[in-house]
Amino acid sequence: QAGKPTRFLARVEDHWQDTLVRDITDRAVRAAAIALYPGTGPATRNRQAIVPTQAVINYAADNGWCSHLKVKRFPVPKAIKTPATREWCETFAAHASPHLGALALFMFGTGARIGEAVELTWSSVDLNARTALVRQTKTGRERIAHLPPRLVAALSNIPSNRGPDDRVFRYLGRENVRKAWDAAIKRAGIAHLSPHACRHGFATAALHAGLDVKTVAER
Repeated sequence: QAGKPTRFLARVEDHWQDTLVRDITDRAVRAAAIALYPGTGPATRNRQAIVPTQAVINYAADNGWCSHLKVKRFPVPKAIKTPATREWCETFAAHASPHLGALALFMFGTGARIGEAVELTWSSVDLNARTALVRQTKTGRERIAHLPPRLVAALSNIPSNRGPDDRVFRYLGRENVRKAWDAAIKRAGIAHLSPHACRHGFATAALHAGLDVKTVAER
């Protein structure tokens, strides 16, 4: 009802079931996060358990149905992220299938998340105008991404169906990318970077090109 992403809600709902909201305390939510995601890091527990639980209750509170809930997040260590470079993406693309190589170039060229990229359909792409409509999973909003010429060429060379509802990169979900991604990195003999590193590469390249921080963040 709030128009927010729902992909983490099913497991949370199955956990709480008929628990009364007044019994869902800060301590209970943190314990649930550990039980739901054993062996995972604090960032996963925060994102996939604490945030959706708190979001549902606070949406209800905004409607006057209960009290607001504040939950202390698990501390997340600040890791140094290694961004992908244009050279890394080009080498990756040379050793990947056309649609996988185009996927890496798309994330690097637009700053899209992997989940946003794999859900892209041809109806959202205009190669003549060099734009793509990206549906942002974390905010629920849409934005127009401008496609560099190299990316337009990569998209044009994908040998796949071009129906309006067909997925551009042919993957059913972000989980289906990992095996092919790792294999392409191994063939290319390059540093092992995650798909998200391409998004970091977009931001880093934009900052190096002289764009201000606010503009980079918006894009």
